[in-house]
Amino acid sequence: MSVIVRIPTPLRALTNGHGEFRVEAANVQEAFERLDGEFAGIKERLCEEDGTVRRFLNIYVNEEDIRFMQGLGTPVK
Repeated sequence: MSVIVRIPTPLRALTNGHGEFRVEAANVQEAFERLDGEFAGIKERLCEEDGTVRRFLNIYVNEEDIRFMQGLGTPVK
């Protein structure tokens, strides 16, 4: 499914200043992988070594925090 990923201003240095992307992904994990394919190394800046989202970073899908859903496995739509 094609979804829009919005990057907050403080993290736009990782995306060459771009704030919005359309990616094909079924869940948050796939969206991160697509972004990492476009901007090498972004995923390691967003995730811990064990693959979980870094504590300081809040990820939302339709205004719901993924920590209270399925984490990186949360479906996107």
